[in-house]
Amino acid sequence: MIQREISSELLFRVNHFPVSAILGPRQVGKTTLVKAIQRELPKESIYFDLEIPSDLNKFLSDPELFLKNLQQQTVILDEIHRLPNIFVLLRGLIDQQREAGRFILLGSASPDLLKNTAESLAGRISYLEMHPLHYREIAPENYQNHWLWGGFPAAYLAKNERIKNIWLNDFLMSYLERDLPQLGLAVSPLLMRRLLMMLASIQGGILNYSTLANSLGVSQPTVKNAIDFLEQAFLVRRLQPYFINIGKRLVKSPKIYIRDSGLLHHLLNVKDFNSLLGHIVAGGSWEGYIIQEIISILPQDTLPFYYRSQDGAELDLVIEQGLGIKLAIEIKLSDSPTLSKGNSISLQDLGNPPLLVVTPSAQDYELRPNVWVCSIATLAQNLTKFGLNIYQL
Repeated sequence: MIQREISSELLFRVNHFPVSAILGPRQVGKTTLVKAIQRELPKESIYFDLEIPSDLNKFLSDPELFLKNLQQQTVILDEIHRLPNIFVLLRGLIDQQREAGRFILLGSASPDLLKNTAESLAGRISYLEMHPLHYREIAPENYQNHWLWGGFPAAYLAKNERIKNIWLNDFLMSYLERDLPQLGLAVSPLLMRRLLMMLASIQGGILNYSTLANSLGVSQPTVKNAIDFLEQAFLVRRLQPYFINIGKRLVKSPKIYIRDSGLLHHLLNVKDFNSLLGHIVAGGSWEGYIIQEIISILPQDTLPFYYRSQDGAELDLVIEQGLGIKLAIEIKLSDSPTLSKGNSISLQDLGNPPLLVVTPSAQDYELRPNVWVCSIATLAQNLTKFGLNIYQL
């Protein structure tokens, strides 16, 4: 079994909070993780999969009485969105007996979609996001396979390309035809697939709702609402611009990324590494892949942005921690990277923070004062070098 980086963090949360919620896309490994650590939990636990009717039915008649009989155990509720009305009850039970490790909730939607969670369990719950497999979790295998097929365990570990493609297609259709409608999205699966294909074609580009709406023949609010759902279901990421306290005209629209590179390449019909390298979206794909790697191993107190002025000066990633910028990052699909004039101007605009240039496989070296080059293999250790805390294996 692949050891997941957030295992120790999850155990820490369970030992200190009444409710711990593990959120992330379907099939990312949430259930496998929880079952793997059950023996390490501070007390006995019991698991319920709310997708299974027999488990769900246990909570439909008298859930309060049922849960009170389990108050000496850690109750694990998988696919918690199937019981949207239970959160008020959980709050009452916790307030009657407030101790760590009462409940572990697993869900495939963000707290913004599970509004009852955020409102009912405020101050009682700790959220932990689980991402697809990181490069460090599958190393020392080469990055090419991970970049091409992404980090969903079933796709990455499948025996051959045909099975990988079948799984990715089934995963996508399940989300569009079942999961998103269950969460309240009233947009047809066909339209959602067309939207995802359009987003894939502009991977790493500035998000323009008007252009997308015109291309799809729908209203801007429809497109924005659909992207809201895709983001809150952990399928896409809107990377916000950094523009605080900078006295010049800046781009203020987010950049858009399909989070998982395997899903991105499936939408683009890219099926081998050579085709990927020759694809027009190769640069955007590599950029999104590295951004996903970085964000997935950083703690929640770090905030990621990109920086771009109206004149075109840009940096791919700006990491803010506390009151200032901790690190700037530029992502290059070349092992002989050079910095543009726009990169240098951006660094000056931001007060000359240290810059890390991430490449596929270049040796670590200092490109110029305060600018370092690294590869994906040494990315994590370089992040720690600049004082960023990361999840540890």
